[in-house]
Amino acid sequence: MNNTKHSVAIIGCGRMGQNYAEAYTTYPDTEIAAIVDANAERREVLGTRFNVTALYPDVESLLRDSVPDIAVVVTPTKYMKDAVIACAEAGVKGISTEKPIAARLEDADAMVDACAERGIVFAGGNLQRAMNEVQEAASRLHNGEFGDIKGASVHGFGGEISGGGCQHISILRLLANAEVEEIVAWGTPPEALSAETDEGLIINGCFRLTNGLECSVFGTQTPCRGVDVWTDEYLVRWDWNPPEIFKGYDQNGNRIRLEPNYNSYPWNEFSYLTGSIRSFLAAVDGNGHPWITGADLRQALEVAIAAKLSATRNSVPVKLPLEDRSLALYPRPYRWLGGDATGKPQSIKEAKS
Repeated sequence: MNNTKHSVAIIGCGRMGQNYAEAYTTYPDTEIAAIVDANAERREVLGTRFNVTALYPDVESLLRDSVPDIAVVVTPTKYMKDAVIACAEAGVKGISTEKPIAARLEDADAMVDACAERGIVFAGGNLQRAMNEVQEAASRLHNGEFGDIKGASVHGFGGEISGGGCQHISILRLLANAEVEEIVAWGTPPEALSAETDEGLIINGCFRLTNGLECSVFGTQTPCRGVDVWTDEYLVRWDWNPPEIFKGYDQNGNRIRLEPNYNSYPWNEFSYLTGSIRSFLAAVDGNGHPWITGADLRQALEVAIAAKLSATRNSVPVKLPLEDRSLALYPRPYRWLGGDATGKPQSIKEAKS
């Protein structure tokens, strides 16, 4: 952490945006300079709550007045592209966004490219890939502490393969230190398979990775519900918590769980949002890379689209990267349009607290 105090604009200040605002208010090297939200009443309440007087109904109004150092885009997915590109063109130093990053692959490309062309740090959002224990487990795998990786599997890749499944894909790519290069998939139920959204879609299949691994994918929950990566002696298991590490078997044939002895990490009151934000700010200061990037979210979307494409084409193998960048997979309406538009608005009482 350096002595620079970054100015931050929270763009989209619903429930998740308020979580970000709480964090950025806490850190000594950031201050919230502006709040952007389309809901006028909530905007005023949050200005009072976070002691911010620069309140705007949209990104255009914000950027006409000033350009923050950091733009934190936490809008519903439908509005992310325009907000990210507008901030990139205005010259902010760093932009973060939430999940899923887009519905259409070419929109995700446009955001990633707009930031890359201008040298802007483009970070991802509130994903468990940014948990410090996940990062440490991955580093230990990559350093060879557990031996050569022999296999991987994904469990519970269903319900929302883009909206929620991006967690699985992002952690699989990190732990395995590889990209998904080919997918063969089967999908159920038929009505979800034929829909435009990922809601209720269960995908089973196989992901082939660039390092040669064949990763089995189970759509429903097995005895675990996350990602397994194993070597000859060890198993590293992420199951929506700090990864467990196993070595060998007991006399009953059960895996023996080891104490992972992860290093401590500051600011943990914000869970894995901490790693997402702190690694992002470090990257803006020229130190390393965000633990979850916009490009990571783009890759997760591409895997989800390819998986559904294979399933709808009678399990034909689909190679990545996809040539047709116009392909899309929409998240469920709440993620796409937000609570205000889908009958699940946040009460003003809740926004005040």
